[in-house]
Amino acid sequence: MSDAPATAAPGRSPGIARIVSASLIGTTIEWYDFFLYGSAAALVFNTLFFPTADPLVGTLIAFITYAIGFAARPLGGVVFGHFGDKIGRKKLLVISLLMMGGATFAMGLLPTYETIGIGAPILLTVLRLIQGFALGGEWGGAVLIVSEHGGDKQRGFWASWPQAGAPGGNLLATGVLALLAAVQSEEAFTSWGWRIPFLLSGVLVLIGLWIRVSVSESPVFLAAKAKAQADAARGIKEKAPVVEVFRRSWREVLTAIGTRFGENISYYVLTAFLLVYVTTHLGLPKSTALNAVLIASAVHFVTIPLWGALSDRIGRRPVTLIGSAGMALWAFAFFTLVDSKSFTVITLAVTVGLLLHGAMYGPQAAFISEMFDTKVRYSGASMGSQLASIVAGALAPIIAVELLREYDSATPVALYLCLAAVITTVTVALARETRGRDLARDMAAGSPREARRPERAAAGTDTV
Repeated sequence: MSDAPATAAPGRSPGIARIVSASLIGTTIEWYDFFLYGSAAALVFNTLFFPTADPLVGTLIAFITYAIGFAARPLGGVVFGHFGDKIGRKKLLVISLLMMGGATFAMGLLPTYETIGIGAPILLTVLRLIQGFALGGEWGGAVLIVSEHGGDKQRGFWASWPQAGAPGGNLLATGVLALLAAVQSEEAFTSWGWRIPFLLSGVLVLIGLWIRVSVSESPVFLAAKAKAQADAARGIKEKAPVVEVFRRSWREVLTAIGTRFGENISYYVLTAFLLVYVTTHLGLPKSTALNAVLIASAVHFVTIPLWGALSDRIGRRPVTLIGSAGMALWAFAFFTLVDSKSFTVITLAVTVGLLLHGAMYGPQAAFISEMFDTKVRYSGASMGSQLASIVAGALAPIIAVELLREYDSATPVALYLCLAAVITTVTVALARETRGRDLARDMAAGSPREARRPERAAAGTDTV
């Protein structure tokens, strides 16, 4: 399908359900690829690619390569953001899907350390870098193409669906691993069974690609592109989007980082680190942690859009604060419940934790999208979110594993999780409400906040 004309009226697109479906499916596949590595790092990569005498040390090294993928995400955000703001959201989303899927499929073909020695972890690390680079460009494009197609009053709901791709991908990755663990012996899974989910990515990418190429470009972007072309014809030159972001919207970038900080850390502690804690520290079977995360992720997937819809009614900030403040308190109860070693109680602990995470994550796409001007929105949203991934998500499993190894207790990990949630709480409490902003209306040249108008017509008062 060809892109919509530049004269398409901004606002809610008549094909918004199709746009949302394409973004959700593509994002789910990309997160499946990304999370599959995290689950494998906790379960098998420590012995297959990083064999050491101490299981926790091997896991720690595996998580370091896991973190390298996060290190590549800001670079991917800058590169994809630049070209996404220049040539469009749709084209870059197709490229990111192909890069991610290709790298994941190749992981399923890698020889292990036993076969080629040091070359195995090196190749694995290179492919992880490609994954991170691709995902760095995926998030901004997926949420923006939905945000810019959707109307102002329901943006929180529509834009939260690509967010649901994260638990959807984790649900898919964990589900495949749990199924294989259930039908295979430990020896078969470690020998060759772990490769199946990675090779499956090739099929999923073809499905996602077929769906993603059918969507139209964002009408808001097309209108901004037409204006930029008209300005260029008059001799007006624009700076590179990344330069404009740091020149005019650096405060918004910092706000985006703080907003994602507690959300990012909590997610990886509740999912990736939990697999290590339950299997290595508590000595329970892999299936206990995998099935708990599987059930909790299903609830997480369903409730994220509900949190997004609530943010359309009461604002992005109040909903996010429910999640961050709740997570600060739940951090301690979480590990107390997990230490019970009861599958039912562990599942409850993870489910409540992911419900609180969803309150932070659901409104986030709309909240961050509404912070930036159209011509730098892809760059600004990608940079803010992906810089947070380095200081938060990338280090979370490493810090948590090291704290567990050093103190042989979950209490320091709970304190770490609580502090991260407090940082997000303070950031969001100090931020301005963005609900109701007209994304087609660019920020004025003077103050970047002149275009940031909270929705007054529906609420009757300004939301601060």
